[in-house]
Amino acid sequence: MSGDGAGPDRPVLLYDTTLRDGTQREGLVLSLADKLKIARRLDEAGFPYIEGGWPGSNPKDQDFFAAARSMTWQNARLAAFGATRHRSNRPETDANLQALVAAETPVITIFGKSWLLHVTDVLNATADENLAMVADSVGYCRQGGREVVYDAEHFFDGYKSDQEYALATLRAAHDAGATTLVLCDTNGGCITDEVRTIVSDVMATLDLDTTWGIHVHDDAGLAVANSLAAVQAGVRHVQGTINGYGERCGNANIVTIWADLALKLGLETVPPGRDLSGLAELSRYVAEVANLPPDAHQPYVGASAFAHKGGVHGAATARVQHSYQHVDPALVGNQTRLVVSELGGRVNTQWRAEQLGHQLEGVVDPRTLSQLIKQLESEGASFEGAEASFELLIRRHQPGYRPPFQLIDFTVLVEQRGDRDGRRGEELRAEATVKVEVEGEVLHTASDGNGPVNALDQALRKALRAFYPMLDGVHLVDYKVRILDGDAATAARTRVLIESSSESGAWSTVGSDTNIIAASWKALGDSLEYAIWKSSAELRRRDERHFTTRPTADAASPAGASS
Repeated sequence: MSGDGAGPDRPVLLYDTTLRDGTQREGLVLSLADKLKIARRLDEAGFPYIEGGWPGSNPKDQDFFAAARSMTWQNARLAAFGATRHRSNRPETDANLQALVAAETPVITIFGKSWLLHVTDVLNATADENLAMVADSVGYCRQGGREVVYDAEHFFDGYKSDQEYALATLRAAHDAGATTLVLCDTNGGCITDEVRTIVSDVMATLDLDTTWGIHVHDDAGLAVANSLAAVQAGVRHVQGTINGYGERCGNANIVTIWADLALKLGLETVPPGRDLSGLAELSRYVAEVANLPPDAHQPYVGASAFAHKGGVHGAATARVQHSYQHVDPALVGNQTRLVVSELGGRVNTQWRAEQLGHQLEGVVDPRTLSQLIKQLESEGASFEGAEASFELLIRRHQPGYRPPFQLIDFTVLVEQRGDRDGRRGEELRAEATVKVEVEGEVLHTASDGNGPVNALDQALRKALRAFYPMLDGVHLVDYKVRILDGDAATAARTRVLIESSSESGAWSTVGSDTNIIAASWKALGDSLEYAIWKSSAELRRRDERHFTTRPTADAASPAGASS
């Protein structure tokens, strides 16, 4: 039997290492302020362990732990991460261990070598020297009552290479006082059955009174599956990162693991898995702070996790939601979406319209609207990521809808001058002239820009500003161009997606044409029209609330009193 720390009735402790292992992802850089924000959010989510960084490796992580000392932690025990001592140092003179102790965290996590290949060829140490390094380092950090988590780096590779030596490293860490022993698949190459078998064998062979943990990488695409297999074998401490961020192919995605443990295996977790309704928001928050686009196809929490594009799937889901969904999306803070596209049918179109607050029955024929969408998508448009254009499409087919303006035509001039030798001279110059009709009046305006689309944007806003001053608060957030038929080379049809935002939120619009400027013109026009409609709708709602909540004269006066 394994120790009580691996008992089947104990909750599974989730250990987050986003702020350390997650930051090893290529392209992910967190400032000190970013790390503190994410740490605070993880604590609020209830994580019992947050690994804050490696104070012995860089000044930023030292500053993080210094700042963290003045913070109040509701749920988390903060962990500082580092390596075992250098083979030629004593613990009291080893800079890495000194930095770990100086971080003053309640938990210290130390990694040591389990694979003789690393001991001899990477550390240039002997097998016995490495065992002493593990024991000395754990024992030194255990002084003062610190909790010590021991990460057995490359454990599975080491176990397959030399089982007895890999087990000896675990005994050394345990006997020196490590409170948790974490088996690491550092190269991420193990198959799930290997993980389950090795974890079971190790726990049965050593029979230690300890908490067993798992830490795996995703190089074989099995990090989540391997983590769950370890839990089913008895592990009760699971390490991972939000959204699976990490070096190479990433770490085990602790968001997916948390949902699987609670919803699929029915296990008690810390944080509790009874309420996962904030899981999608947590995933998006960390992505936003990390300045990375959220993975729309991430299990449970991605925007597409419960999106149905095919017409057959959409029709079935509209009748019985769980017919094509493995869990209720509301459990993890997500929602069902029927995607509007050429592959979707009438039901998809009607469902999505109703989600946006539009009742099509008796107003707009869903079948006609669905056919129109298919036609437009065959011409290059795509409404999957441009729901503002989809909503405008609905409104334009409703009786009585009057667009706030009509685009008539435009001219764009782009000029780049050079000297006689062909060298670049003046900066690129763009000028746009537009004609637009507003309330029966045709306006003709021009504007410069740093490019043709910027010039169009400025000229159109100049024409509309006097009628719709709220456009000053609309900002272009993103501009994407996609070539749809690359075989046509420079004559290819292009799709332009524009994302805009204001105080009231963000929205995306689409335009398609063989001319990239014309495609941009369509997407830009939709964006500004949507902004005007959205602003007008909010004003109407505020007016309605004002008049419905305003007390009447009779209600304000005592019964029977005269005014």
